[in-house]
Amino acid sequence: MKPFTLEKTVEATVEKLQKLKIENQLVSELEWCLGSYRFDSNPVGLIEKSFLALGALKAEKEKNSRAVSKKLLEDLEKVAAA
Repeated sequence: MKPFTLEKTVEATVEKLQKLKIENQLVSELEWCLGSYRFDSNPVGLIEKSFLALGALKAEKEKNSRAVSKKLLEDLEKVAAA
């Protein structure tokens, strides 16, 4: 996976979580991990937190099928599986 794609996916995930007003702690952790990744290029924290975000967004999509785009979930699954 290209780092650019990883960053863009996590940025989109953070925006979606903020828009839905869910998982504020996870948003903070994702933002911190994103900054850390940009500093040291180690994606471990981002991947770990992306997996948690994927679960939260899937749960939100079950409540409201229009709340989360299929593309974001697919991109996030790629990140979480990395």
